[in-house]
Amino acid sequence: MTRITRRALAAAPFALAAGQALGAARKPAPAPAPVSPWPDATEMAARIRRGELSAAEAVETAIRRAEALQGTLNIIVNSDFDRALAKARAGTPAGPFGGVPFLIKDLDDYVGLPTRNGSQAMRLAPPATHQPPYIDAFDRAGLVTIGKSATPEFGFLPTTEPVSTGLTRNPWDLARSSGGSSGGSAAAVAAGVVPVAHANDGGGSIRIPASNCGLFGLKPSRGRMIGTEGETQISDLGVEHVVSRSVRDSAALFALTENASSGARFPSVGVVTGPAKRRLRVGVLMENGAGHRPQGDVVAATDAAAKLVAGLGHHVEAAHLPYDGGQFIQDFLLLWANGAKGLADQLAKAMGKAPDLNVLEGFSLGMVEMARKAGPQALGAAVQRLNADALAYDTWFPAHQFDVVLSPVLSSPAPLLGEVGPNVPFDTLVARLIEYVGYTPIHNIAGAPAMSVPLFWTDAGLPVGTMFAARAGQERMLFELAYELEAAQPWAQRIPPVHV
Repeated sequence: MTRITRRALAAAPFALAAGQALGAARKPAPAPAPVSPWPDATEMAARIRRGELSAAEAVETAIRRAEALQGTLNIIVNSDFDRALAKARAGTPAGPFGGVPFLIKDLDDYVGLPTRNGSQAMRLAPPATHQPPYIDAFDRAGLVTIGKSATPEFGFLPTTEPVSTGLTRNPWDLARSSGGSSGGSAAAVAAGVVPVAHANDGGGSIRIPASNCGLFGLKPSRGRMIGTEGETQISDLGVEHVVSRSVRDSAALFALTENASSGARFPSVGVVTGPAKRRLRVGVLMENGAGHRPQGDVVAATDAAAKLVAGLGHHVEAAHLPYDGGQFIQDFLLLWANGAKGLADQLAKAMGKAPDLNVLEGFSLGMVEMARKAGPQALGAAVQRLNADALAYDTWFPAHQFDVVLSPVLSSPAPLLGEVGPNVPFDTLVARLIEYVGYTPIHNIAGAPAMSVPLFWTDAGLPVGTMFAARAGQERMLFELAYELEAAQPWAQRIPPVHV
C-alpha cells in the first residue's frame, strides 16, 4: 500500500499513493561494514572509487542478474539497460554512489521511461519528460537506473500481483508474495540484482516488502524529503525512500534525499553513521488495529525482538493503542478509497466513460464504489477522526515516556500469492487486509517515521520484520537503534533460495 497525495491526484494518475541529535553533540564511530556475500551500495561505490571495479562492470553485472532472474521473479516492468550501460561506459557518474546500479519504482516518473503504475489504464503512457526533484536527487547521487520495478495497480495493495504485468514472486519462497507496493524493488534487492532500490510508502509500502523479503526499510516523516515540503495533511500519505540490505545504505541515501534547506520542515538529520549511547524507553504493541494478536511466528518474532532490545539495555514495557483501532482502520480505508475514486474520476474524464474491468482491477473498482456509497459527509467525519488519531499518536509518546514503539509489521509472514491479490472478491479481500495490514497505516496518518528491521526468520525460512516507530522527525533515533540491532543480530549474510 503506497501513496495518496492531493497533489498527485490533481496532476496525473499516481500511486494512492531533522530528528535532532540525542543528548550532547558527539561523533560516533562509523558502523562496520555488514558481512555479506554481496557488497552493499556503500561498499560497491567505494570499490568503484578505488578502481577495483568500474561503473560499467557494476552495471553490466546488475543487468545480467536482472535478465537471469526476471523470468522467475518478475521484478522489472520497464528496462533501461542500453541507456544505463551508455551512462556507465561514459565514465563513473559524479556522486557518492557513482556507478551503483539502481531501480526506480514504477509509481514515480523517470525521464525517458513510461510510468504505468502497474495498471492497464496506463499501458499506453508515453515516456516521461519530467521527473520529481526527489528522483533528481538519486541521479545527483550517481546511481545508475537500470529500469522501473514492479508495483501493484497504483500502489493500492500490499502485494505485487497486478493484472497488467503479472505476479512478482518472493525469492525466499516463489509461492509467496514479495509484498507491496514496493514488491519489485524488494525482490530485486533481496535476490542480489541491485544493492538498493527506490520505494515509497503510503500505508506500509516500504515496510511490508522489507518485512516479506528480509530487508531494512525505513519510512520517513511526512514532509521530510526533497520536494515534499508542502505535504502537511493526513491525505498526503505517501513518502519516498529505499529498501536496502544494510542500514548504512539507507542512512546515506536518506541524507542525500532529505530536504536540508533553510525552509525544511524538520532540522536536517545528515548522515547517521552508527548507534547512540542513550538507552530508550520502548513500548511493545502486539495487537493489530482490529485488536487481534498476530500469527504464532509473528508473536515469536516480536517477543524475540523485545528480548533483544531489553538485552541491549533499553527499558521495555507493554503498550496499547491510544485510539480506537477498529474505527481507525475503517476510516483509513475510506480515505484510501476516496483516493481511488479521484483517480477513477480522472480516467472517466479522459476516456469519456467510467472505467471498467478492462481499465481498472476489481479491487480498485470496489474502492471506488465504497467511496461513492459513503459520500463526502462520511469522508469528512472520517478525516476528523483520523486527525484526532494522529494527535493521539503524537501525544502518546510523551504521555507514556516512550521513545520508540516496537510492534509487528504484519500479522503474518508473507502470504501465498493470490491470498491478498486483486482477483479476490472485494469484501473478502477487505476483511483479509484489515487483519493482515493492521499495524502500518497509523504512521502514514500521523506523518511519523517507522522502520522494518529483519531480525527473525521462521522455521520454514521466511523472514519476519519487526517494526520500530517514533514521533515525527525522529529518524536519527531510529537509524541509531537500527545500527545497534544490525550489530547485535546481523542479517546481511542471509541469502534467499532464489538469488543471483
